Amino acid sequence: MVTETHLEAELRRVAGAVPDPELPVLTLEELGVLRAVHVFGPGRVEVELTPTYTGCPAIEAMSSDIERALHDHGIPEVSVRTVLSPAWSTDDISAEGRRKLAEFGIAPPRPQPADGGPVPLTLSVRCPHCGSTDTELLSRFSSTACKALRRCVSCREPFDHFKEL
Repeated sequence: MVTETHLEAELRRVAGAVPDPELPVLTLEELGVLRAVHVFGPGRVEVELTPTYTGCPAIEAMSSDIERALHDHGIPEVSVRTVLSPAWSTDDISAEGRRKLAEFGIAPPRPQPADGGPVPLTLSVRCPHCGSTDTELLSRFSSTACKALRRCVSCREPFDHFKEL
């Protein structure tokens, strides 16, 4: 018999595997926007999502993609609720998500120190193509509001940088 806790974990894996509509290289779990999955009875599930920023236009696509994935998994009644507190931050992106961003050519946000200590003061952003920190800002906004457009001075390649929040 499947317990509710095991079912919630299974459904979280299904919902968490949904790709982000703006950054399809990442899943919603890796991006850190999937907050919780609750089972409220046979065939009735609620999912909690926190957008990367208030007013994020991708939240509707995320919600419908999660609903579709869970319907395909046999859950007839799915509701997705937007949760704004605690706010999402770039610290919520998993290590795997950061790795995938860099592999995809997007400079990931700088992580918080693991020991919870002070954040090192540096303005450098590492180029995902050649690894140089000699980069320049071209535009504070890129294809989405959460990314900036930068260029590497060393290899001259442009790239997106996922801004720290």
